[in-house]
Amino acid sequence: MDKQYTVHVQSPLGLIEIRADGKYVTSIRLIKSADVISPDKDSGEFLPHVRQCIAELDEYFAGVRRDFTVPIKQSGTEFQQKAWLQLLKIPYGTTISYIEMARRMGNSKLTRAVGGANHRNKLWIVVPCHRVIGADGSLTGYGGGLECKQWLLQHEANNSK
Repeated sequence: MDKQYTVHVQSPLGLIEIRADGKYVTSIRLIKSADVISPDKDSGEFLPHVRQCIAELDEYFAGVRRDFTVPIKQSGTEFQQKAWLQLLKIPYGTTISYIEMARRMGNSKLTRAVGGANHRNKLWIVVPCHRVIGADGSLTGYGGGLECKQWLLQHEANNSK
C-alpha cells in the first residue's frame, strides 16, 4: 500500500481534509477542527497532485472552476465505481434525482444502492454527489450535512449564469 499523505486547507465551508497517495488524491472531506490530528512533517502538501487539488478547489470556491482535472482514485465495488462515474457526468449547476441516476445506470430499482454508493463517495465536491437530490426536489443525505449541500448547490447556481 502506498504511503498516505494528509493536508488541511480552509474553505468557505470550513476545514477540508485532503488525503493522497503518491499519485492520486484519494479523499476530500469537510471536517470539524476537533477531528484534526497534527500532520507529520511529510504531509504531502508539496506533491504536485495535492497542490493541483488545492488550486482547483480554490478556483471552484471562487466560482471560476466547473470541472476538476486532478488525478483521483477511490476504492469501491464495481457498482460504486459505476455510480461515481455517473456522478461525474452531472453538469455543474444542475441536479438529478436518485431515481434518475439509477435509471441512467440501467435500473430504476437501484435507487437505494445509488444512495449508498453516493454515501461512500470519498471525493467530496470533485465527484459531485451533492448534485443528487430527492425525486420531489428535496435535499437528502450528504456527508457534509444538508446545510453544506444547500450551500454547494446555491454556489453552483449563482455561478452558472
